[in-house]
Amino acid sequence: MKKILYISLLGLLITSCGGDSKTASVDKAIESKDLTTIKTTRAEIQKQYDAIGAELAKLDLAIAELDTLKKSALVTTAIVNDTIFTHYIDIQGNVDTKQNLIIYPEYSGVLTQVYVKSGQKVNKGQILARIDDGGLSNQLAQMETQATLAKTTFERQKNLWDKKIGSEIQFLQAKTNYEAQMKAVAQMKAQLGKTIVKAPFSGVIDEVITEKGQVVGPGQQLMRIVNLSDMYVSANVPESFIGKIKNGAIVDVEVKSTGKIYKGKVRQIGNYINPNNRNFSIEVAVPNSDNLLRPNQVAVLKIEDYKKPNAILVPESIVTENAVGEKIIYTVDTSGKEPKAIKKTIVVGLTSGANIEVKSGLNKGEQIIIEGARSVQNGDIVEIIKK
Repeated sequence: MKKILYISLLGLLITSCGGDSKTASVDKAIESKDLTTIKTTRAEIQKQYDAIGAELAKLDLAIAELDTLKKSALVTTAIVNDTIFTHYIDIQGNVDTKQNLIIYPEYSGVLTQVYVKSGQKVNKGQILARIDDGGLSNQLAQMETQATLAKTTFERQKNLWDKKIGSEIQFLQAKTNYEAQMKAVAQMKAQLGKTIVKAPFSGVIDEVITEKGQVVGPGQQLMRIVNLSDMYVSANVPESFIGKIKNGAIVDVEVKSTGKIYKGKVRQIGNYINPNNRNFSIEVAVPNSDNLLRPNQVAVLKIEDYKKPNAILVPESIVTENAVGEKIIYTVDTSGKEPKAIKKTIVVGLTSGANIEVKSGLNKGEQIIIEGARSVQNGDIVEIIKK
């Protein structure tokens, strides 16, 4: 509508100034080939165009006052507030347990009994299997009989010696024989004890590897026992964080396979820097109350390394960078007749998720542009969309 009005008025002005007559006078002046006439004609036409220009300027001013369509950028804004900012180190690790053990036999022979099955809970010291002793029990019985006789002989010789009867040699021989027999019995019991396989700790039999009736020996796997109540995550941490991780620090442990985040605690920090990757090891104890953690699961440790109580955070997506590397955001100045975009140069710190910390250049209570931040320039009139 504005363009139509503008063209119509321009046409009226040109017509009123006698467009056709001007063309005729110009042609006459050129045909006269008189320099003075040509110059005079040009000066008269220039005056007419200057008058038109002045009129056009008046029309432009009137149109600007009457035109209600404003060229303004549509934006959304947010008020800057301070908040507690916590930054975390993300480190990948593996779930493990100290009590994850394959049980091996200490004696060679036929596996005569297996008393447990996979998935069965057992207590520390519980008998899990038995190996044929190859006659050791019979030998032990004979040794115990001999030991009993040696004990009786020693006690009699001792009584006589206490009464000053008999020789010292007889007393010492009886004592030595008795002690030797007792040692032999103890050694045989220890040997016989190797034929009984017991649980080294309380846990669950994860797998029975060797079945009853097979011949076994040292180095051959019998079964695996696992205790899932004492779980931890082991991880390698870059040496640059050596002073930022403390024993007892609370750690968020995310195990994606379970879809859960556990609260763990740093229980051990390595004292050795691996020269190959410049890392040190840590262990984080993790509770397994829901019994979903398993050895070798992948976990992500979120370790707190920085905290500020009154930090200013803005979405990282609204921060731009100019040619000299300065970080730029835009705020809104509402003090005038129309709100305007104001460019701000800021100094940023660490990021956390989608937000970034602003260390300087922005104050609490200012109104920052969120949507539309990358399409405005300094001083642009903006229209704030309410959400």
